[in-house]
This record gives sequence, structure tokens and C-alpha cells, in this order.
Amino acid sequence: MLIARRADTRARADFATWKMMAKLNGLSALPEDAQGFLAGYKKLLERMSEGEATEAAIAEVYKSYYLEMGGGGNPPDVRTRQAEPAKDNVTAFRRPAPKAKKAGFFGMAAVSGTQKRPLPVALIFACLVVVYVGIKFYWR
Repeated sequence: MLIARRADTRARADFATWKMMAKLNGLSALPEDAQGFLAGYKKLLERMSEGEATEAAIAEVYKSYYLEMGGGGNPPDVRTRQAEPAKDNVTAFRRPAPKAKKAGFFGMAAVSGTQKRPLPVALIFACLVVVYVGIKFYWR
């Protein structure tokens, strides 16, 4: 069944790409087998609607890919299971629950694990003052 799903997904993606290439006048850049499938699709369009012709052409590509990928016999129908149609086709937006914060000493909860603890502002200021005084003393 895994081969069947992969073959179906690949067939649908490839056929959509081929159709787009044909619309953009890039048919000559496609491989011969793709050009053959598109020629068959055009013949199907003369007899049926676009949706039916597309599904029939994709089924042919799917059969070809299924055999190419090592599937034996007739490929199983992977599109038989259809999900129930959505009633209103709207998904409710839910905010994720906020994560519980650990109480810590001077913001230690924000930094955990292997991260380095941030230096307090006062310590940084003191280091700058020491460096400034050192430079002034050195240049006298």
C-alpha cells in the first residue's frame, strides 16, 4: 500500500506539472512518456469533462508509476476512502496554552539548561568603568 500511495502522489504531482508546462508552451521540454500521457489526456477531453479526463489520465500515470516502483499486478485504488465533507469548512482558531514559568532568582527561569546566564547590567557597567579608569591611568 505504501508503493501505491507514493505512486499516486507522484502521478498527481507530475501530471499537474505537465499540464502547466503544456499551458506555458513547454511541451517539447517534457520527456516522451509525459508527452504521450498528455496526448492521451487531450483525446480524453474530446469525450468527457475536464475533471473526468484529468482523473482518467492520472489513473494511467498512476498505473505506470506503480509498476515502475515495483508493484505487482493491478494497483490498488488509494482514493476509495473519502473523508466526510466539511459542513462549514471553517477551523476554529485556538491559542496554545501558555507554558508555566518557573519562579527563579533574578530571572533565572528565563535561562535554563546549557544556556549561559546573562550578566546583570550593573556588572557590565562596573567593568566598563574599570576599563575606562585603566585606560586613563595608562595614558598619563
